[in-house]
Amino acid sequence: MDAKVTWKNDGLLLSGTADTGSVLDMASSQDEGQPGFRPMELLAVGLAGCTAMDVLSILKKKRQDVVDFEVKVHTVAADEYPKVWTDAKIEYIVTGHDIDPKAVERAMELSRTTYCPAQNMLNKVTNIELSYTIIEAE
Repeated sequence: MDAKVTWKNDGLLLSGTADTGSVLDMASSQDEGQPGFRPMELLAVGLAGCTAMDVLSILKKKRQDVVDFEVKVHTVAADEYPKVWTDAKIEYIVTGHDIDPKAVERAMELSRTTYCPAQNMLNKVTNIELSYTIIEAE
């Protein structure tokens, strides 16, 4: 994979792109009010997206009737620079009909240990706690 950022000649505003050709804006905390992800936000969104794709795919293969799905990532950063994450929590919110908790747990575990490179990489440097909520759809 190749990625790059280009300075937008204003503060620390950047435009990023990668192999897919998609483009996103980035800004630093110094660029208050400017649109764009902060770089560490992108890591959290990438982690959420990586594991979400795994877990949702596995649940579909397990024929779980999922009608809505959300993954939230909450991180805690060290007080001192470089302010790396000291802890992270990933919460899976699965809405559907008769969702099997064991299927959700297994899908989460497979993502953690086998499929999600973002989670596997971050597991090596920070504590990641997993939790889930199942909501019965009407």
